[in-house]
This record gives sequence, structure tokens and C-alpha cells, in this order.
Amino acid sequence: MVALLAVEGHEPIVYDNLSKGHKAAIQGATFVKGDLADLDLLVRTLKQHRIEAVMHFAAFIEVGESVQQPLRYYQNNVCNTQTVLAAMEAAGVDKFVFSSTAAVYGMPQQVPITEDLPKQPINPYGEAKWASERMCHWQARTGRLCYAALRYFNACGAGAGSQLGEDHRPESHLIPLIIQAAMGKRPDIKVFGTDYPTPDGTCIRDFIHIEDLCRAHLLALDRLGEENELVYNLGNGSGYSVRQVIDTVRRVSGQDFKVTEVDRRPGDPAVLTADSTKARKELGWKTRYPDLRTIVESAWIWHTSHPDGYPD
Repeated sequence: MVALLAVEGHEPIVYDNLSKGHKAAIQGATFVKGDLADLDLLVRTLKQHRIEAVMHFAAFIEVGESVQQPLRYYQNNVCNTQTVLAAMEAAGVDKFVFSSTAAVYGMPQQVPITEDLPKQPINPYGEAKWASERMCHWQARTGRLCYAALRYFNACGAGAGSQLGEDHRPESHLIPLIIQAAMGKRPDIKVFGTDYPTPDGTCIRDFIHIEDLCRAHLLALDRLGEENELVYNLGNGSGYSVRQVIDTVRRVSGQDFKVTEVDRRPGDPAVLTADSTKARKELGWKTRYPDLRTIVESAWIWHTSHPDGYPD
């Protein structure tokens, strides 16, 4: 997002405590090391740099970890979001683009998922994101906030010509995990459940290339001057199964690796795909990289050129 903002003529300021992020990834943008719990530093940063809009990506994202440590997730994903909004109000900044998630829907009543389906999260991660969305809604009702809540499906791939990729520690996303198996960095890739009511028995998920995702943020930011509440699903609309992703990594990498079939994980729906019609219609958004092979190729280039991730 930082790279795309700079290309589009914006001046991005990165505020991060580096507990999850990597300073090397921001490639020379102005950087402020700080925690979102630090209200005073947030206000000073917003004022000093004359910030016009805030994009908030700094959530913890591990569903399983959120079940084990719910208070940690409420602290960072809800309380710290409230601090960001309070700092924005104090500094007179009213535009806010918020990274939300498909997890707000829980086990959806239908697929593809539309924005108006009931919000019934089934874990602390999803609940915390939904609570933050509602907080934005009520703040917007005061007239002091214009926000866009963007509900991601499965963000993936590498951007900026495959120079910027995923480096989670530990890694939990499917495509990087499979690539690590293909690179010999892990002994196998586990498939959780092979008896789902899908064509090949494995779960189907909606994978969206990171650059497509970022362009939706730019479009949402531009529209915030016209409306004060925007909510969009961001996905390809068509899903790929776990087996399809594994097969695609094999073809792209030219490597074989061990696949271990294990039991289903509790709470994993068979199919999760997005209906992004609203974003396409209202924002004029369209995906440039919908093909799974293109997504995997970009990720493979990044991971093989950064076998140990970003430098510390």
C-alpha cells in the first residue's frame, strides 16, 4: 500500500511498532516507530505530518491465537483502534480506511457473500473486527468521521513487481506455507479435511491479489469525500480449493513435496467466496490479477528471492 500510494502521488507516513511489520518493506518512506496505544504520540504524528487520511492495517490476524488469547485481540484490535479514532478526532483528521475481514460473517448463510448478510462472527478475531466497524459507524454518525470498512477475503501474492511479499513469523497463510514446502523449508503441507461437499473434497477460498486489494483502498479513499460510510467485500468472487492451490504451486515451482491429510479444523466452512459487485459498481474497481497462477507466480518470485524474508 505504501508503494502504491507513493506511485499515485501521495506522501505516505508509516506508523508501526514493528511487532509484526518489517521496516525494510517500506522502502524509504517516512517512518515513525510508535505503538497504537500511545495517544499522545499518535496525535503529535498526525499534526506534525499534516495527515489527511489514515489507513489502519495494524491488527492481529490469527484466528486460532484469538481463541487462545481473546483479551490480547480485544486490546489491540478494538481498544487500539479506539485510540486511533480518538487521536484522529483530536487532530482534526476525518478520513479513515479500515482493514476489516470476511470473518465478520462467521458461518455465512449463503455464498457468494454479500455485504448485507448477518454479521455472526464465531471467534474473537472476527468479533473484534466487527466491534471496530460498529465503532466507526457510530463515530461517523457524529459527523466527525468518514470511513470505509473493507472486508478482505484471502489476501495473497506479491506486489511492486514481486518486490514486496508476505513475511509472517510464524507463517499461517496457505500460499506461503505451500511455497515453503516447495522450497524445502518445511517437511510437508497439511490439508485440513478432504471430505467437504466440494468438487475435490477440500475447502474453497477466495484469493485476492494484494495489488488488487490496495487499488480498492485508493478508490475508497477518493470516494470518502462524497460519502461518510462505505462498506465493501473485496474478493475475486470465484474460489479455488486447497488442492488447486497445491497443484498450482507444484506447476509454478516445478517442485514436488509431501502433502499430509489430517482432520478438519472446527469452524472451517466448506466454501467462502465474496460477492464484490458493490465495490465494482460503486468504486469502479476491477481485479487485474484474478488468475491463481499469476498470484502464485508473483509470490514464488518473492519467496525464492527472499528465502529468509525481509532483513531484520
